[in-house]
Amino acid sequence: MRICGVELKANDAIVCLMELSDGLYSLPDCRVRKLSISDSSNREQLAKFQFDFIKLMHDYKVEHIVIRERMTKGKFAGGATSFKLEAAIQLVEDVDVTLLSASAAKEALKDSTVKLNFKDTGLKQFQELAFMTAFSFLESR
Repeated sequence: MRICGVELKANDAIVCLMELSDGLYSLPDCRVRKLSISDSSNREQLAKFQFDFIKLMHDYKVEHIVIRERMTKGKFAGGATSFKLEAAIQLVEDVDVTLLSASAAKEALKDSTVKLNFKDTGLKQFQELAFMTAFSFLESR
């Protein structure tokens, strides 16, 4: 199963592709690490973001998208733009989309039999939460 872990942060959708096949995890190369939008109130930019995201998912044959859930209230609440990006991603057809809460991700990592060091993955530091989201989802299945 090939999935895409997504962390939404400000105007960016940070992505990490991960595949689980025959009990082995792999990180397929991806041409982009994040997709950005400069003006979330501009309909054309939102449409372009969604088009680019859909194209990326289809090009890499992603079967499932897992979005790290953000809080809606409080000190660590997500911004309006990130929720618009989430909606654009959730409306992607032909690919299942799941929101994964931080607590569910933490629980899956705690129960995981696979121990890993993020630095050994070769990913950029800013992709860590997207990676952990994808890994947690696969571990919780």
